[in-house]
Amino acid sequence: MVDPSSGEVAAADYVELGEQPSSPKSEKYQKVSVIPLVFLIFYEVSGGPFGVEDSVKAAGPLLALLGFLLVPFVWSVPEALITAELGTMFPENGGYVVWVSSALGPYWGFQQGWMKWLSGVIDNALYPVLFLDYLKSAIPALENGLPRTVAVLVLTVVLTYMSYRGLTIVGWVAIFLGVFSLLPFIFMGFIAIPRLNPATWFIMDLDKIDWTLYLNTLFWNLNYWDSISTLTGEVENPSKTLPKGLFYALVLVVFGYFFPLLIGTGAVPLNRELWTDGYFSNIAKMLGGVWLLTWVQAAAALSNMGMFLAEMSSDSFQLEGMASRGMLPELFAKRSRYGTPLVGILFSASGVILLSWLSFQEIIAAENFLYCFGMIMEFIAFVKLRVDRPAESRPYKIPVGTAGAILMCIPPTLLILVVLAIASFKVMVVSTVAVMIGLALEPCLRYSERKRWLKFSMNPDLYDLRSPYQ
Repeated sequence: MVDPSSGEVAAADYVELGEQPSSPKSEKYQKVSVIPLVFLIFYEVSGGPFGVEDSVKAAGPLLALLGFLLVPFVWSVPEALITAELGTMFPENGGYVVWVSSALGPYWGFQQGWMKWLSGVIDNALYPVLFLDYLKSAIPALENGLPRTVAVLVLTVVLTYMSYRGLTIVGWVAIFLGVFSLLPFIFMGFIAIPRLNPATWFIMDLDKIDWTLYLNTLFWNLNYWDSISTLTGEVENPSKTLPKGLFYALVLVVFGYFFPLLIGTGAVPLNRELWTDGYFSNIAKMLGGVWLLTWVQAAAALSNMGMFLAEMSSDSFQLEGMASRGMLPELFAKRSRYGTPLVGILFSASGVILLSWLSFQEIIAAENFLYCFGMIMEFIAFVKLRVDRPAESRPYKIPVGTAGAILMCIPPTLLILVVLAIASFKVMVVSTVAVMIGLALEPCLRYSERKRWLKFSMNPDLYDLRSPYQ
């Protein structure tokens, strides 16, 4: 039931759905409505076409276009549907940590949280790098050295402060940034019409395909649909708002990739070696001149700000959700006066700064590898909950049975196996070490809890994951 005076879900709703009421402390903070939610998801996943250029370099125009048109059906749609079902079934900030904990137990829920948080922090380390990559043509001093290092630090601090000021602010900022980032490509499309050469779209050379770069670029640009689940406790009426937000965001993301690639590959002479980070700026200059170049550079820079803010919010609220369930020390559950998890934000920002020295391709490969492990556990949890708790209340349920749920998970699982198989030895070693740290970290935290070195507490308003809802 929705309170007509406030538009928020009343606590009685959660009881009726078989869930316990959300924390009274969190109820006093303003909830996120559907439009800000769409753009938060948009920035969790995409943020616009900045970063897709390598797909053309790796495989040519045809495979780049087909990849961003067809792979969403193999990967993005199943992930978004599972997020809608499980996110409305467990409307709290733990998100996928709670899903896996409910299906496989708290130990594996912690591993899910560790791998997803780490992949999210690695992902966020990329955005200051991309921000400066688009500005370095205008400000050459930002290309390397001390000025670049200082710029990364200053940018991280400023964006971290914006995250601290509140999720509602972040949501409305995301709307502005999203519109501003996509508009120049609409203008570019109109300008490019007289120059379009459709024959370029069908160019493909199977002997010159870098499959590792191609698949990593597609995978990185089309994943993270589940990240919004760690903010579900902050969403207004999540049983209706979350599925709507995911659907609208999916349409926006696919359009935001496919249309600029269509224009960029069709309107300028093809030189695959030039298609690297920041090349859309060059295309803008060729088609519209300096004013469009400036707009695209500004859009790219601001888009990376939006992606940083969305990812930072997801990562920090995930830590808050884990602390509310006693998986992390309770200081991670404390909120600032703006309703944001301050310790989680500082922890995530520190990780971003420590990882910002990595290169663009190293960041993508490392986060993809860790993200794959987490997604496999999500698929297992999704199917297991369908088998173990078929009668459980699901405000949004994918209209398939158990067999359909299993079949739906097969194509994305195969894609995951391919991404894991093509990873470099260095990425495999680093990622395996990271996974092993998580396997050891959880018992260490439980030991510190028994010794009372750190204080842990379970939010009494949350239901017990060890038993079905009552």
